[in-house]
Amino acid sequence: MARLRTDLQVILETIAEAVYFQPPTNSQIDYPCIVYRLDDHRADYADNGKYDSHKRYQVTVIDRNPDSELPDRVFELPTCQFDRFFTAEGLNHWVYNLFF
Repeated sequence: MARLRTDLQVILETIAEAVYFQPPTNSQIDYPCIVYRLDDHRADYADNGKYDSHKRYQVTVIDRNPDSELPDRVFELPTCQFDRFFTAEGLNHWVYNLFF
């Protein structure tokens, strides 16, 4: 049975209080937070048919604290891979790819 995006939302909410799926650019965001979006959708094929599919989400932890525990907690999720780190406007951003 395919997993729903809302299931991922619930999991991420156990890590951070503020979790946003594709927030609009003009919305107010509380920090620390997790922002995520659908990034890719891949399929596995065999015998001329699709037998499995995987959605990849880009998950970004944003926190003012450079020693935040949130990135480590996200990284512990199965199929999570670290992508990059950057700072912008005084905020630290940890970006991960998560197949779900």
